[in-house]
Amino acid sequence: MTSTDYENPHRPIPIRAFNRLGRAGQRLGLPGHLEVNRLVKYAKRKTGLSDFGDNGHLEALQVLVDSINDEAQLTPTGLLVQKSRLAGALVQRLRIQDLLKRHPEIDDIDLGAVVMITGLQRTGTTLLHRLLYSHPEIRGVSGNEALLPVTAAETAERAERSRKRRAVLAERTISYLAPDFMAVHPIDREQPEEDVLLLDLNFMSQSAEAILHVPSYSRWLMEQDHTATYEYFRRVLKVLTWQRPAHAWVLKTPHHLEYLDVFLQVFAGATVVQTHRDPRVAVPSFCSMVAHGRGMFSDHVDPTEIGQHWHYKTHRMVEWAMKTRSEAPEGRFVDVSYYDLISNPIGQLRRIYDMAGIHFDDEATALAEQYLAANPQNRFGRHHYRLEHFGLSEQVMDETFAAYRDTYAIPFE
Repeated sequence: MTSTDYENPHRPIPIRAFNRLGRAGQRLGLPGHLEVNRLVKYAKRKTGLSDFGDNGHLEALQVLVDSINDEAQLTPTGLLVQKSRLAGALVQRLRIQDLLKRHPEIDDIDLGAVVMITGLQRTGTTLLHRLLYSHPEIRGVSGNEALLPVTAAETAERAERSRKRRAVLAERTISYLAPDFMAVHPIDREQPEEDVLLLDLNFMSQSAEAILHVPSYSRWLMEQDHTATYEYFRRVLKVLTWQRPAHAWVLKTPHHLEYLDVFLQVFAGATVVQTHRDPRVAVPSFCSMVAHGRGMFSDHVDPTEIGQHWHYKTHRMVEWAMKTRSEAPEGRFVDVSYYDLISNPIGQLRRIYDMAGIHFDDEATALAEQYLAANPQNRFGRHHYRLEHFGLSEQVMDETFAAYRDTYAIPFE
């Protein structure tokens, strides 16, 4: 069972020692913050390249870095990890732009049928994503590709080896820093990962606020036009298709729910699958995931603040999505109840494939059933959480999400 002592995160002894040494170094004058100029210089030096493409990403990066420095209260370990993550995104932008220059035909690639899964966090999106990904004709963003969309390797074989090394390192790092996290959100580098990691390349996604305390960045993010970010995301998908072709794509991230209007504009013709589950369960489950995630990078984890932030955020997500859907053409959406997905997953897959016009034959059925058999629920341990851990109550949740519950006939779990 996962820990609920969120304010005292798990710390392996070597990490405690590293943090003590890091703090001592900061007191002696070593940098204890992030700097955009240093990140940019590192990426250019690492790649020997200088063109990041549209420089609109730099404003987002500066806002994020300022928020991290002022608000996140990172440990030296957290600072090191975030520095690596942000610098890595800049490295990827340079390599992607270089590849697009050398192969302009990439922009002409047709992504084919696109199925996008979204919904509040912890509503079955990951299970559904991996089941759809099991279809032999459907492409997704693998865990390996999400970390390294473009590598420096000269051959496809070497590129894949490089991606696998990076993915293994990331998986082992998370397991070491936060063993409970695997029970909350199992990570498998061979399975598809959330494409929010590709939105991170433009430094405009929910990722930061899901693992760090960055309220000023979050407020800024909600006020921005995300069209350019989604257009860049589409280009990166074309880059991935050029490297490994496919007839259809399955995408997934709860982030898309908040910007569903922009997604529908950029991905015209996509089929949108929205999952639904009792907010009384989904919201505290995600708050627990956020608390475990923040504990990897900071000694200051406030469960009540997390509850307040994501209570507001998730309400905004479903309200905006309902408004967008009310104005969008019919026939673009498939609603999937978490409870129907658990009781009859193959039936839900069939509904989605029918809407998207993708053939669902015996082979695809067998592969989906094979995944289900190999990945039973709670395989990595039981996730424990409660509303009151995050300063929330059933009454507050019922009042906040009444319209959403009524619209999609969501039962109480």
